[in-house]
Amino acid sequence: MVSPIFVVYFLILLLVGVPVLFALGLSPAIALFQDDKVLFINMLYQRLYSGLDSFLLLALPFFMLAGEFMVSGGITTRIITFSQTMVRHMRGGLGHVVILASTLFGALTGSAVAATSAIGNMLIPEMVRYKYDRTYAAALTAAATVLGTIIPPSGIMLIYAFVMNTSVAAMFMGGVVPGIILCIGLMLVNRVQMKKYPEVEQFERATRTERVAGLKLAILPLFTPIIILGGIYGGIFTPTEAAAVAVFYALILSVWIMKNLKLKEVFPMVARVGVNAAAILIIVAAASGFASAVSLSGVAKEITSFLYSITDNKYILIFIINIFLFIVGMFLDAGPAILIFAPILAPIMTNVGIDPVHFGVVMVSNLSIGLATPPMGLVLFVASGVSGVPLQKISKAILPFLFVEFFIIFLISFFPALVIGLPKLLGLM
Repeated sequence: MVSPIFVVYFLILLLVGVPVLFALGLSPAIALFQDDKVLFINMLYQRLYSGLDSFLLLALPFFMLAGEFMVSGGITTRIITFSQTMVRHMRGGLGHVVILASTLFGALTGSAVAATSAIGNMLIPEMVRYKYDRTYAAALTAAATVLGTIIPPSGIMLIYAFVMNTSVAAMFMGGVVPGIILCIGLMLVNRVQMKKYPEVEQFERATRTERVAGLKLAILPLFTPIIILGGIYGGIFTPTEAAAVAVFYALILSVWIMKNLKLKEVFPMVARVGVNAAAILIIVAAASGFASAVSLSGVAKEITSFLYSITDNKYILIFIINIFLFIVGMFLDAGPAILIFAPILAPIMTNVGIDPVHFGVVMVSNLSIGLATPPMGLVLFVASGVSGVPLQKISKAILPFLFVEFFIIFLISFFPALVIGLPKLLGLM
């Protein structure tokens, strides 16, 4: 048994600024050393290797590489052009363009950080040019780009499916409707917020010719999620094989069709993605070891007993857990948070009648919003860097968007059909 004190050590290490990777790896080892159970440390670090020994996890670097090819291949310009022809005429048009482009960008790359950088660099200066407040533009971009990890294909959903042994196809399809609802919710907030900025300039409705031209530009990139999800759903290939096919398609599209990526640039890009993927996967390994320590320490049972002592009502339980996950997301990245807490919380939810796919989508959505919440939200830092606006100002301006996003999390929590309706309709559950 591992002493539960390692959880305290983990929190202390995080508070003093130790990187998450080392905090996850060191805290159980310190507890074992303190309890004179040094022999168990070997077993703990064997778990790090077995935590990565999964064919499914190979999909993660493949999806990252496909997204990198797409971004370097000029997809951002095409997606933004298409989005402008669709929604620019609405009140707060450029804000709607940011939201729609972020949604489509997420379906192609699965990365909130990449979306914030790519879309922010192009649209924040454009919004300022048309009399939008720079702080508001940065906050809207940060709030919208978190959709990249909710709209499928999502790397975080892949990690949840790996941890809880659920269907990747069901998880991906389960994220479609919540992603669309979040997109619409953010657009409504943007429209309401325009009352504060009456000086914002409006655009005329795009002509049919402009819309057709925009669709022609975006149609080939937009086939990427159709190929991935259609292939998985149709049983043509596994999620990992789908990710590899996406890389091949993105390479052909970027190098030979859109011709914005040169072949000589591909190999350095592969090396860069390899390093970035290794950085993520080594955290997955450390979190797997930490999760094993949680299981052996009895902490999971204690948390379960504590929650059941409060209530066994599933609606109250999911309300409490959503609040907990929101707080966790403020300080911990979504990937490690899922690896640590999904094995503890998902069985509790299953025992009270909540489907693991439903809870998985809720958990992923909640922790994804954590990317845009202070004090540790990564996309906030990226938006601040892109816009030149201090983090404190963006953190204040983003609150109306976070409020609506959190409201939608509760909506999909209490109405499971919004999540599992589509996977059931497609026969995935």
